[in-house]
Amino acid sequence: MNGPRRLFLRYGLAGLVVVAAGGAAGVELVARGVLPGQGALDQLDGACSAPAVDLTSDATPGPQLSGTFFSRARNRTVGYTIAYPPRHRPGATLPLVVMLHGYGGDHASALSGLTPAQALALRVNGAPLPPMALVTADGGTGYWNPHPGDNPQAMLTDELIPMCRRLGLGRDGLGRERIGVMGISMGGYGALLLAEKRRDLIAAAAAISPAIWTSYAQARSANAGAYASAADFAADDAFFASQEPPSLAFLAGHLA
Repeated sequence: MNGPRRLFLRYGLAGLVVVAAGGAAGVELVARGVLPGQGALDQLDGACSAPAVDLTSDATPGPQLSGTFFSRARNRTVGYTIAYPPRHRPGATLPLVVMLHGYGGDHASALSGLTPAQALALRVNGAPLPPMALVTADGGTGYWNPHPGDNPQAMLTDELIPMCRRLGLGRDGLGRERIGVMGISMGGYGALLLAEKRRDLIAAAAAISPAIWTSYAQARSANAGAYASAADFAADDAFFASQEPPSLAFLAGHLA
């Protein structure tokens, strides 16, 4: 398992730690020379390394199901994948994690080279992850915020999550709602935005190197398609929110 993938899973499924800047995606881009800072990264890696987390995947992955549905919110056909943890099968009642892919990704590539089922089969220092289901879906390239004729946030809340609930996912054995959201880069922003907008729905959130800008001009200079307008940026700003952000805690602990 390579370093960037190890960092991604460590800060995502294994333990919900929010990395506001310089997360796994940033480390990967620096290491590949896309972003400057390799020297500083080397110094930090040598002098300030956290103890290594032993991630293994010797458990047999559970099943995963892929399909499509027509999304009225997105006005197009959307692909999705639902994965189950080891020793669980469709029909099981499980907490649910919604994984949002980065820019240019889709439901099949949301987990940085691992399938959703492989990610759920990982062990952390020899211990399995708490049982949970994982769902990914196609969100396009619009940074998971509403654009004219395309609303990926509504797709998540009004179509994808209800579909998973009909399958018994998103609840624990006591009938309590247990839905978390996580993402990287563009998906990290989308995860924070969803948690901010739907505190009634989302129990925990993880954002790894989220793509967040402090002004519409800054966002537009980085990616002109990230927001449809300045008004949309203001409406879906996950940085200067009008309300306090939701509590961010360990995903496994809050969903188990």
